[in-house]
Amino acid sequence: MNVALTLLWKDLVSEWRSRDRVVAMTVFSFLIVIVFQFAWPDMEQAEITRLAPGLLWVTYVFAAVIGLGRTFATELENEAMTALALAPGTRGWIFLGKAGATFVLIGLVQILTALVFALFFRVDLSVGLAGNLAVVACANVAICSVGTLLSAMSVRSRFREVLLPVLLIPTLIPVLAAAVRGATTSLAGEAVGLDLLQPLIVIGGIYLVLSFLLFDYVLDE
Repeated sequence: MNVALTLLWKDLVSEWRSRDRVVAMTVFSFLIVIVFQFAWPDMEQAEITRLAPGLLWVTYVFAAVIGLGRTFATELENEAMTALALAPGTRGWIFLGKAGATFVLIGLVQILTALVFALFFRVDLSVGLAGNLAVVACANVAICSVGTLLSAMSVRSRFREVLLPVLLIPTLIPVLAAAVRGATTSLAGEAVGLDLLQPLIVIGGIYLVLSFLLFDYVLDE
């Protein structure tokens, strides 16, 4: 547990000093929103609100891919991957520390992106805010879990910039579908019940447990 907390703190402090991941994800997200705005046809505001969750979550996922690609960049550049593998305790705690830091950073970028998205598309995201936050939190668990595992698998590859999205995006399709469904319900002013959150909770739990257990073997490669 101490290893996880130490890595979480180290990654957050390092990001606060450099801000490379947050800036890259934020700029990329803003650019996607701007492109959507220019390409968006004229339509009624109600129709925009209905389609907004899909656009927003596509932006979230692609921004997350950018951030996850840099999860182990510092250790790779400083040739510290071996030292990381030699950390005491179960290596799954290393995974939890890295995934926890990514969860915080992606959540911050999502908040900034949502504000810009609401401004450009004139969508009131405060409607059903609690349900939306629950959907985002559950979806982020799945994204950060499998994303951290796949990032560790691809970080030593020469084609890691291409390999990570190719491996990650297909695993996030069920997460994206469930998150869009929940966000659409929330923006419509309806309560987000357990039936909508259950797929995200189950998928996130499976990804979290499997990634924790498999991370031990990933660092050996």
